[in-house]
Amino acid sequence: MDAGETGSGVEIGDWWRRAVVYQIYPRSFQDSNGDGIGDLQGIIDRLDYVNDGTDRSLGVDAIWLSPTFPSPMKDFGYDVSDYCDVHPDFGDLAAMDRLIDECHRRGIRLLLDWAPNHSSDQHPWFIESRASRDSPRRDWYYWRDPKPDGAPPNNWRSVFGGPAWTIDARTGQYYLHSFLKEQPDLNWRNPEVVQAMHDVLRFWMERGVDGFRIDVLGMIVKHPDLPDNPINPDYEPSMPDTHKVLDHHSLNYPDVFDAVAGIRRVLDEYPGRMAVGEVFGPADVIARYHGGEALDGLHLAFNFQLLVHDGVQSPWDSEFMRGVVSALESSLPDGAQPCYALGNHDQPRLASRHNHDGRGQERSRAAALLLLGVRSTPFLYYGEELGMVDVDIPEDRLQDPARFYHHGRDPERTPMQWDASAGRGFTEGEPWLPFGPVEINVAAQQDDPGSLLSLYRDALRIRRDEPSLHAGELRDIDSPTGTFVFVRHAAGARAIHCAINTTVEPIDIALPEGAMSVLLATDRALDGLPVTGSFTVPALGAAWIG
Repeated sequence: MDAGETGSGVEIGDWWRRAVVYQIYPRSFQDSNGDGIGDLQGIIDRLDYVNDGTDRSLGVDAIWLSPTFPSPMKDFGYDVSDYCDVHPDFGDLAAMDRLIDECHRRGIRLLLDWAPNHSSDQHPWFIESRASRDSPRRDWYYWRDPKPDGAPPNNWRSVFGGPAWTIDARTGQYYLHSFLKEQPDLNWRNPEVVQAMHDVLRFWMERGVDGFRIDVLGMIVKHPDLPDNPINPDYEPSMPDTHKVLDHHSLNYPDVFDAVAGIRRVLDEYPGRMAVGEVFGPADVIARYHGGEALDGLHLAFNFQLLVHDGVQSPWDSEFMRGVVSALESSLPDGAQPCYALGNHDQPRLASRHNHDGRGQERSRAAALLLLGVRSTPFLYYGEELGMVDVDIPEDRLQDPARFYHHGRDPERTPMQWDASAGRGFTEGEPWLPFGPVEINVAAQQDDPGSLLSLYRDALRIRRDEPSLHAGELRDIDSPTGTFVFVRHAAGARAIHCAINTTVEPIDIALPEGAMSVLLATDRALDGLPVTGSFTVPALGAAWIG
């Protein structure tokens, strides 16, 4: 549909409200030229799997590509050396244009990953900035004199460990880097930086890109005086180095919300475009990124609480889930929509994360109905629909620079497995990272009605067809300990009850009297079962009932 048309009562300009977004890690999706690295042409070649308009495809509405810009790849693309081009590993601008066109031909929206907090130290802006203290671009980054004893300007810590400052011998000043020393932070208090970064957005929207995932958005504006962050009173030596201080002055500083509003104004120049922000904090902080009652901030802001909470992996626990969802629902301004993910390129895969008892794959099935059942614009990480697991990477094959960070992020970035061949249908060469268990692949699940892939395909189809699931409100339902039960309901549509059991025993739940049936269950033998007044949710299972 074109701008101005409507679907299920939702303006097409708000297409993201009913969408499901599929995150693709380009290096790992499909290699088209045999070099072992996924690329844009490979993504084009696999778009029919994403959505070809039939029930045999996954059936998502949009894809988000992890970074594709030119980069020295110190942090695999989050160190950008040119915001307006494509890294040769992935192709070129012509390939990106073809991808945009092929996505749109299939009704798929395309989001790019934009990293505005920092550039690469090889970006021409930083090369000019560090040339001298009098450089016209000196203030495009954060340069500060050492303390009298030669120490860094403040106690801020890099997310990747160690001080967030590196001394530059040429000019005798430190520069700020919230991540690797090769990723200097841009100064968003400089209007020229803001203009340049806004123009990056315009460049890509002019080419037809539908929106952006914005990397570490909450860090782009810091306290103007760059004071020390408070010492963390709860720090213990077993914690990551970055936890030594509380990031009060370097994350979610109040001035950041003005910058977010400015980004939104640029997006609004192009009807139908949207942005989702990688933000961190409790529900009330996440809510602020939407812009208050005017909703003039982000369209969507990630809530990662179901994935990570207080720096540790979240439990697979019904009461915890209920608390996360309830807190966000009560914090968001009217008209704002939640946004959840249960996996991404920075966290262990769900089937491994919740496999302490060997039943991670069962939890993966329930996760499908949780993620697609709650009120949200869900983001699905590639391969989660297959139950892909973390892969043990040999020392000599490790790639990730942040290896202290969950022992590196390579295990969850391994290539997509399309079949059981030697190259898994991904490559004819040597893959950039090793493959996982051979039996977890698309071909093995494609025609199996009991597979996780089939469960995801059916869940996505039902969500698309049922207004209550893609546009309805959410109401929590009292239920026995160990279960999370909620109802989704849109005006004029049937209500759908969603039930998740996080225990290893079946649990009976009460439901309203009246004829209902199981629309979808993790135990596919239950599909279509008539339900009146109660239902037994299988151990570690889930069901949609309506």
